This record gives sequence, structure tokens and C-alpha cells, in this order.
Amino acid sequence: MHVVATAGHVDHGKSTLVRLLTGMEPDRWAEERRRGMTIDLGFAWTAPEQGDRLAFVDVPGHERFVTNMLAGVGPVPAVMIVVAADEGWMPQSAEHLAAIDALKVRHGLLVVTRSDRADPAKALAQARAEIARTSLGDVEAVTVSGATGEGLPDLRAALGRLVTRLPAPDPGASVRVWVDRAFTIKGSGTVVTGTLPAGTVRTGGELLLDGRPVRIRGLQALKENVAEVSAVARVAINLRGVERDEVFRGMALHTGEWTATGLIDVRVEEATRLPREPVLHIGSAAVPVRLRPLGDDAARLTLTRPLPLHVGDRLLLR
Repeated sequence: MHVVATAGHVDHGKSTLVRLLTGMEPDRWAEERRRGMTIDLGFAWTAPEQGDRLAFVDVPGHERFVTNMLAGVGPVPAVMIVVAADEGWMPQSAEHLAAIDALKVRHGLLVVTRSDRADPAKALAQARAEIARTSLGDVEAVTVSGATGEGLPDLRAALGRLVTRLPAPDPGASVRVWVDRAFTIKGSGTVVTGTLPAGTVRTGGELLLDGRPVRIRGLQALKENVAEVSAVARVAINLRGVERDEVFRGMALHTGEWTATGLIDVRVEEATRLPREPVLHIGSAAVPVRLRPLGDDAARLTLTRPLPLHVGDRLLLR
């Protein structure tokens, strides 16, 4: 399995592309479908007869829901940046790209939508120039029309090339799954979902839930019951003995190599100023912190709740 997140300005066609590529509705809430605007994370996947399945994490594009966008993009290895031909590069195109660059995502694809409404050449050139200055570098680009279907075969082919360039994950690596959803299934109990970027999880195995030992009662990958799942994958993990109100987005299931801590020193990149009380984003977590500068390019952060972290983690302060 491969996992790709969408990114881009509101109403530029991210969810439409996911629907066309997968045949699934990524918008889970009735309010999203009524308003025609993604509010929270959506999930869908392809099921080809041959080859690996491709799962999408569809993120909201509105500026009010950037925290939700970061929860979706944080754990994934690749992004599909969407820009509309008739509107071009927009404020949330820039903010999403800045977050992707800060997280140092290195694999991506540019899709210019609504090519039936306007000549895509200008939007394509501007978007490629903006993206080229970031960690993504020079990305492949395709133009499509969600209304007519023109360009969809090219998009599917480009996605196939994108996933073949992704680095092979280590199935024996330490596990850290950031929770992006938690819910209850009658007769099964609490289930959490997230993206597994490295390592392997198994039914009957034990993980730590932000430091608390928990047992895996069952596993699903794209709604199929499995005994084990190796990265990269979208996973649903049924937890034994955990109540629904004990787990929430931003917590993490992890092995013992991660250190649950509320005090960290960080090296700061590309900051013109350091606010004293920013919000720290990593994985699906968004945690307010108190910041104390330690020279020009370092700071000490006091977190309002501990997170499972490790030397070398990339964090985003906003």
C-alpha cells in the first residue's frame, strides 16, 4: 500500500479528484456534503486488480481548518498539490506548501484542475515555480478536468510513477502511529485510525498509548481484517480495555523507543520571529507550548502535555 495526502486551496477540486480516482466519497460528514467543502480529514483508496493499493488522505483547504490539514499531511510520505486553472496560485496554496516544506516532504505531484474552464498554462507555470523552491523540488505535473474527465488517465499514470519513487519503508523499524480518528464499534470497543509510516503492527501485540501499555485486539487495513500490517499503510486498530473518551486525535500508539516528554530543546529553521506561545504540530498532534529562546537558532519548548518524541523529529511551530 502507498499513502498520499492532498494539499491546496479551498474549492480547487481536491475531493473531486479523490472521488474520480477511487469511486469513494472522502467527505464523511453530512455538513461537508451539504456545503460542498471539506472540513475534516477524508479517506479513500483505489483497489486495482494488480499492483499496490493507493490510499488518499484528503485534507481541507480552508484557512480555518489548517490544523486538520496538518494532521493529515504530517505522517505521510508524499503529497498531491492541487491548483485550479481558473484561479491559479492562492493563499492556502502557499500556506499548505509552506507546511509541506517545513515538514521536509520530498515527494509530490502537481495537478492543475478545471482545465475545461481556463488555459492551465499560467497556473501550471506559477505553481511549478513556487514548488521548485521547496523540499519537493521539480515535481511532475498534469492537467485535468473533473467535469469532463480529460487528463484522468495521465493523472493515474503520474501517481503510479510517484509511488515507485518513494523510499522503501523499514518493516522492522520502531512504530509510531499518530491517531487521526477514534470511534466505538458495537461489540468491539474503541478503534483508532492513522497512517503507519514505518514498522509493523500485529493483532495481539502490545503498544504504548502515549506511554500507557495497551493491547491490540484487532487490525484492519482499508476495511479488511488482517493479522499484521507493515508500513506504509492506513490502519484501523481495535484497542482492548481502552474507553473511547480516553483517546483522541493527536495521541500516538508507539513502541518503547520513543520518549514521552513535555520538555524539549529544538533547532529552529527559517523563523523571522519566535512567538512565546506557539502551537507545536507533529503527526496529528497540535499542542500549545511555551517557548524560551536559546540563542539565535535554538529554543526550549515546554509542552502542555507530553508527546512521544525522538532526537531528529521535525516539528512545525505555528
